[in-house]
Amino acid sequence: MYTLHYSPGSASMLVHLLLLEIGAPHELRRVDLDAGAQRDPAYLRLNPGGVVPTLIVDGAPCWETAALALLLAERHPEAGLAPPPSSPARAHYLQWMLYLANSLQPAFRWWFYPEAEGAEAEAVLAAARRRIEAAWDRLDAQLAAGGPHVLGERCSVVDLYATMLMRWSRKMPRPATEWPQLAALAGRVKARPSWQRLYAIEGLTEWA
Repeated sequence: MYTLHYSPGSASMLVHLLLLEIGAPHELRRVDLDAGAQRDPAYLRLNPGGVVPTLIVDGAPCWETAALALLLAERHPEAGLAPPPSSPARAHYLQWMLYLANSLQPAFRWWFYPEAEGAEAEAVLAAARRRIEAAWDRLDAQLAAGGPHVLGERCSVVDLYATMLMRWSRKMPRPATEWPQLAALAGRVKARPSWQRLYAIEGLTEWA
């Protein structure tokens, strides 16, 4: 049994999707970010960064979205959401997971929280937009060359992760769905039962 501390539509979405995909028994505990629940001392003892997600694994709190996704795919190989260690595709899987975690996801933090004012804020936003759109260019090219999924024929954790991040771009001047291959990938992921179930559980309506 896993316990996921989550907030609707946040980075915890990827971990929630994976729990639904693999069918693992789990309990959800919502963290009210608007009320500042992430700064509650009890929560900080679980996640010193005061962010979501936090996943309780074998009684111990674990965090970092990409790390949790890698862990769940590894613990549940029967779900087929990650190439096995012996697979030639394993290197590309790890490459794309780390690219999304280290290059694309941090750019969204700059976009949503520039932590600056005036002209400086505008510069931060412009830099974030360039970085995000460069990532869409790269992913779209990868899908065009070897799709329909990022790693080829089979859906993997990478596709779920990328689609969560695409959702975050929905109100940007140029959302990810303006790239044709990305739009097609988003459609495939959103048609999966796990995505639809998550929307019902988390009460999401945007970008359904």
